[in-house]
Amino acid sequence: MINFLDIIGDWNPQLLRELRGRLKPRNVLITVNVSLLGQLLLFLYSSSKLPSDIPNPNKYWNPIHNQYCAEPTPTNDPSLCIRYPVDPIAIDWQVFWHNLFMALCWISIFTLLVLGTFLIISDLSREERRGTLNFLRLSPLSELKIMSGKLLGVPILLYLAVILAVPLHLWAGLSAEIPLLRIFLFYLVVASSCIFFYSGALLLGSSISNWSWLLPWLGSGIVIAFLMLTKDLIDSSPDEQLTWLRLLGPIHPMLYLFYPCQGHCCHGVCETGFWDWINWQWYYFRVGQSMFSLVGFVLLQHGLWTYWIWQGFKRRFRNPNTTIISKGQSYLLVACFEVVIVGCSVFERWFLGSGRPNRHIHCLAVVNSIMLFVLMVTLSPSRQTLLDWVHSRRERASHPQGFRKNTLVSDLIWGEKSPAIVAMAINIAIAVSPLIIGSLLGILEAFEKTEMLFLGAFFVSLMMVYATIIQLILMMKTSRPSLWVIGTIVALVLLLPKTLAILGMHHLQYIILWLFSTFPSKIISYVVYREMDTMRMNTMFLALFGQLTIVTLLNLQLRRQLKLASESASKAILKRYPSFPTN
Repeated sequence: MINFLDIIGDWNPQLLRELRGRLKPRNVLITVNVSLLGQLLLFLYSSSKLPSDIPNPNKYWNPIHNQYCAEPTPTNDPSLCIRYPVDPIAIDWQVFWHNLFMALCWISIFTLLVLGTFLIISDLSREERRGTLNFLRLSPLSELKIMSGKLLGVPILLYLAVILAVPLHLWAGLSAEIPLLRIFLFYLVVASSCIFFYSGALLLGSSISNWSWLLPWLGSGIVIAFLMLTKDLIDSSPDEQLTWLRLLGPIHPMLYLFYPCQGHCCHGVCETGFWDWINWQWYYFRVGQSMFSLVGFVLLQHGLWTYWIWQGFKRRFRNPNTTIISKGQSYLLVACFEVVIVGCSVFERWFLGSGRPNRHIHCLAVVNSIMLFVLMVTLSPSRQTLLDWVHSRRERASHPQGFRKNTLVSDLIWGEKSPAIVAMAINIAIAVSPLIIGSLLGILEAFEKTEMLFLGAFFVSLMMVYATIIQLILMMKTSRPSLWVIGTIVALVLLLPKTLAILGMHHLQYIILWLFSTFPSKIISYVVYREMDTMRMNTMFLALFGQLTIVTLLNLQLRRQLKLASESASKAILKRYPSFPTN
């Protein structure tokens, strides 16, 4: 045992530290007892649902309603059992073991993801309060070893409790005639999901130092909300843009593996109530036809987003004041995001002209808006960072030879401390590029191409307005600029359309006002598809010109604010350290 711990310590000292702090005999004993007792209670509860065989000599058969009855009845009711005076009730043990197996699957998913997220964020918050997290930041260990040590060591007792349930889980699965390969693929998906969610928990815990007491509850609450959302989407078609989101969790891959629906489907819907994933495509690849391709897609998606989370953790862990990702990384991140979510759209309807793309465009607009809002907050530097950038620009301007290598354009595109307006413009252009390409290359009607081009133009202008407003807010002298940013985003997204609706301003009568709301896609679709009159088209052009004017004025104001703030900071420095006259 000592040699094994020495091997772990040589490979990952952080993992050894976590194991020594948690694998106490008392903790291990409690974990073992809780796991075994929970399995026993679950088995007893499942057994209590079996039909009881109580003799009734007064009737030749006595009807009993139970889901585990195997013998057919004259009424063709699958839950109605026929009990004879002498023979016992025929029980469908395969269904019994399958239900027990699925119950263990659900419990393990919620236990690992929710409790594991809570434990990891709680551990980081505790180390932040004690000050030991700064020692980790200064340690020579790489970020990869620190992350892997936390991921493997902090939930070690949780892993132990779940591993103790594996024998019963395997026994129930094999008794239900579930192939062993499918069970192992499920374990692989759950392990991949744990790595993804735990990595996100590490990034959240290391990025936010305030409200450390609330973070564990917030993180676990987000995971619960995500799992409940994916659970509610069980009966919906996989032919949706949110399929990538559903496959981030292990629930839908679990249902695909253990409800294959072979021979039990009617119009694509299985008797179990779950949608048949066999015909699902990503772009033109029929990923759902094979369990290996679908599980491979899930693993690749987990690997992709886990990679970006780890990149953010590596930047943020050593320097908590820097942004989670750089501007160059954000361009690649948005491109990866677009490749994944656009592939989940129904491209036959986009490019083959077999239907109007309104519903898909609206969904993509909402998802892209959420992603871009997160990037705006992430990439926009603070007031002090912007002032440092202005001073650095002035110092480099005084040395022309070095200044030529660092032009303003490249600084705005790649610089860490420069304003995020140009970077957000590039990210918005990347996000809207599938829409523009689809409108130009797709086999669509003229009004559909016009609609898509208008949607893309309004999306770009509105997002640029929001990005500039957020940067202006971060330039303010406030103690909590992040709260102002969140409040402003909520107000811009929700209050304007709600106010217009409360005032009774119909979207067809006040088109120009509704076009300034967050998601004007329905109004654009209505005007282009149904009306196409010159007056309302001119109104749309006027609204677009107004938004571009607002973007220009806001950027001029940002430039003015930077200049004034830099001059005031320089005057304060000169006033504090006056130069001595020389004779």
